[in-house]
Amino acid sequence: MARKKKHEEHVNHERWLVSYADFITLLFAFFVVMFASTQADKARAQKMADSVKRAFEESSISAVLGGGGHKTAKGTAGGPETKPTGELAASFETLARELAAEIGRSEVQLKMESRGLVVSFAQSLLFASGEAIVFESSFPALDKVARACSKIPNLIRLEGHTDSVPISNSRFRSNWELSAARSIAILEDLSTRGGIDRKRLSIGGYADVAPTDSNDTPEGRAKNRRVDIVILNQAGAALEPSGAKR
Repeated sequence: MARKKKHEEHVNHERWLVSYADFITLLFAFFVVMFASTQADKARAQKMADSVKRAFEESSISAVLGGGGHKTAKGTAGGPETKPTGELAASFETLARELAAEIGRSEVQLKMESRGLVVSFAQSLLFASGEAIVFESSFPALDKVARACSKIPNLIRLEGHTDSVPISNSRFRSNWELSAARSIAILEDLSTRGGIDRKRLSIGGYADVAPTDSNDTPEGRAKNRRVDIVILNQAGAALEPSGAKR
C-alpha cells in the first residue's frame, strides 16, 4: 500500500512578534520603574529645598544683632528663636537682652565671629566727632558690657575704627591716633569704672582700614565710625601674644 505523503509544516514567519512584544513589555516596565523613581527623587529634593529655604528665612546666618533693622538672637524681628552656640553663647544672650534698647536704636550691634563675641558701639553713642572723651550718657551701656565680662575669664580686645575722612586737629594728627585713643578711652572706662582687670585687656587702632560699609556715603561712614569690644574665645585668644594668653 502506498504511504501517504506527509505535508511539510508551514514556517511561522511571525514568531518574532512574540519576542518583540515581550521586549516592548519589559522596556515599558523599565520606563515605568524609572519614572516612579524619578518622581520619588523629586519629592525628596523638593523636601530638602523647602527645609533649606525655611532655615534661611527663620534664622540669621551670622547671628547678627542690630544693623539696618532690629535684629535679635531670634533672627529678624518676630522670627523664630535661633540661639547662638559655643562658649560665649550665654554672654551673647545676656547682652542681647540687656542692650535691647541700644540695639533697637542702631547704637550697638552684637555678632558672633570665629574669634569671639563682638559688641560694636557706634561712635555717636560714645564720642563727639574728632574726640576721644567718653560721653557720660554711654556709661549705662558700657556698664552692661562690663558686668557681662566680669562673669567670664576671657580676654578682651578694644578696637577703634574711623571713616576715611582725614582728621587733623589740635590733638590728633591722623585717624590712626584717633582710633587708638578711643580704644584707650574705653579701656580706661572698663578698668576703672567697670572693674575689669587690665591684664585681660588689649587695644588696637585701625583707622579706616577695616570698614564694615562703604565710605562713599554718609550712612556708610557712620557705620564705620565705631569701637568694637571683642570678647575673645579660645581660638581668638590663641592669636594673642603668648604672655597674654590664659
